[in-house]
Amino acid sequence: MKTKYIVGIVIALIFIAIAVMSFDSSKIEYADFSEAKESGKTVQVIGTWDKSENYFYDSHKDEFVFKMLDEQGNSTYVVCQGAKPNNFDVAPMLVIKGKYQGERFAAQEILTKCPSKYEGQFDEMQGAEHHNQ
Repeated sequence: MKTKYIVGIVIALIFIAIAVMSFDSSKIEYADFSEAKESGKTVQVIGTWDKSENYFYDSHKDEFVFKMLDEQGNSTYVVCQGAKPNNFDVAPMLVIKGKYQGERFAAQEILTKCPSKYEGQFDEMQGAEHHNQ
């Protein structure tokens, strides 16, 4: 009887260890471009589209390319397989997931923050400021 309990506990501990290692290896850290380049790992970078540079889409390669500024002011070209996200032109902030390949950041995913989601909150805050003055 005791042997069954010991075997059960060992199996449970093995599954817990596998789950912890799996979770740890799947988490993606935030970094700026210089940290991303140095680490060579897959990271997430927060920033904005550098509007001084036009973006372009290469239909032959199915590649979307643009220049991005991270929160530290570092800039680099970002290459993503697929089309431009719908609200890319008006997004106040971008989050890209990927890693450096040579001098370009290869993004696996581009997340855009929608400005319309926050407009009502901004207007309410502005109204409160004007009302308090």
